[in-house]
Formats: sequence, C-alpha cells, structure tokens
Amino acid sequence: MTNKSILVIDVEKCTGCRLCETVCSLDHEGVVAPKETRISVIKKEETGADIPVVCQQCERPLCMEVCPSLAISRDERTGTVNIDESRCIGCSMCFMACPIGGITITKEKKMKKCDLCGGKPLCADHCPTKAIEFLPVTKVTEQKRRKGIRKMLTLLNY
Repeated sequence: MTNKSILVIDVEKCTGCRLCETVCSLDHEGVVAPKETRISVIKKEETGADIPVVCQQCERPLCMEVCPSLAISRDERTGTVNIDESRCIGCSMCFMACPIGGITITKEKKMKKCDLCGGKPLCADHCPTKAIEFLPVTKVTEQKRRKGIRKMLTLLNY
C-alpha cells in the first residue's frame, strides 16, 4: 500500500458550492449534470451542513461482497474499488449495501461510483476549501478519513 492514496472528507470545510459535482459529471459524462455525478453534496437544512458523499473505497467493501455478477472488484495496485458496468445487472444490491450512499444508479439502471479519476480525483483538485483531499495512505490520513466518515454518518443520521 505504499503508493496508494485515499479521499479524506472534512464536512466542516464544505461550503456547498458543488464544484465537485460539476467537475465530476463534466469529466465522466461530458455534461454538467448533478444527477449524473459520482459525488453528491447533501444539504441538511435543519443543521445547515453540506455533506459531500462519495465512495470511500472501503477496506472491506460491502458492495463488492453482495454483487451477484462479480461486477465489483478492487484494483490491487491502486486500491480503487471499481464497477465493471458491462457486467452489472442492475440489481441494486451494492446500492443497498453501501453504508454511506456512495453508489448511484444510472438512467440505464446500472450502478456507478467514484473511480478516483484514475488516480487524480478532480473533486479534490478543484475543492476550493480543501473539504475533499486526496492524500497518501498513512496512519494519520486513515484516522482523518475515519473521523470524517463518522461525522458524515452522524450528520446524515445513519
């Protein structure tokens, strides 16, 4: 795991600008379309929190465990958990299994999720407040990621 990196989310820094959604959909789909993005910013009106929700490339990905068509696998070199859309049967099992809502469903009823933009996630590159960072895996960054996930889940009332 020496050259692997992870997304670290700090929900307290997110201003809700949605630039992450814009660059994601533009890069992956060729259009600015929030419904077609692999990251979603959820606004909690009662608390005023803006929460970027994106696949956390879990150590033990439940999405991969429940996929009946084996469409989800981990790239051992990068650590990225990927969905092979050509193998996806659209059963939504991975969608239901994801504890943070990091998988979305396409119009074609296929699942999609963050692929870390091939190792250079645009959401992190363009986040003006650094609420989303792509950092090398270390003990400290792993602790920051877990703290961010706990905060995200608390704010989402999961």
